[in-house]
Amino acid sequence: MIFDGLEVRMHAELTIVIPAKNEAQMLPRLLDSLTRQDYEGMSTTRVIVADAGSTDGTVELALSFRDRLAVEVIRGGLPSVGRNAGAKLATTPYVLFLDADVELPEPTLLRRALWRMRRRKLHLATTNIACREGSFFDDALYMGNNLMQRVGSVLKPFATGMFMLFDREAFWALGGFNERALFAEDYLLSKGVARTRFRIVRGKILTTNRRFQKLGHGRMVWMFFKTMMHSWDDGYFLRDQGYWEEAEI
Repeated sequence: MIFDGLEVRMHAELTIVIPAKNEAQMLPRLLDSLTRQDYEGMSTTRVIVADAGSTDGTVELALSFRDRLAVEVIRGGLPSVGRNAGAKLATTPYVLFLDADVELPEPTLLRRALWRMRRRKLHLATTNIACREGSFFDDALYMGNNLMQRVGSVLKPFATGMFMLFDREAFWALGGFNERALFAEDYLLSKGVARTRFRIVRGKILTTNRRFQKLGHGRMVWMFFKTMMHSWDDGYFLRDQGYWEEAEI
């Protein structure tokens, strides 16, 4: 039986990494949506939850999915730290980074994304974002995010940590997520990907509007605008923009 498990891991294609902290409410929705993916290797795909000291039962809930997914929990930290920690354990050609508060509503998304990665020899693929139960303003802001991703596919790649499917070797060639970054560490990494090696996969993931509830729509728009204005200044992302203190997500 151990030998069989090693065989599965040796021939595995994908590792999934999910940074989390106190996500007992949202993480099960994500894990459940993974069980519904029609990707052939889903049941044996390594799902690494990088926990940043949860106190609400997140770890126990994650491990409760072990009868359906190959879930394991490791020590995390801020998202960059947790993502890198999980990626260091990966031996597969591809690594998918997901935020703990998203879900994949379309059962074909993962299979199609991996097909695109292989076919186009991509370094990074992402998809669109929609709000699960948001207001008009929430929907409008995520539509703006999706538009900027489209623009980025022509000019400078832009993807968020909600869904980043990386070629593992390309990920480490870029240095992984900058653990010194205090803001938009996902954008800081994605903009280093060659434009011709980046694609947006048709479909979407669902997320919550809690970022907007905590920070406010106006402040989120202002942060997004400043990010675009400083897109060429890597040092900007290493300075504290107050996001984690105020958002606490």
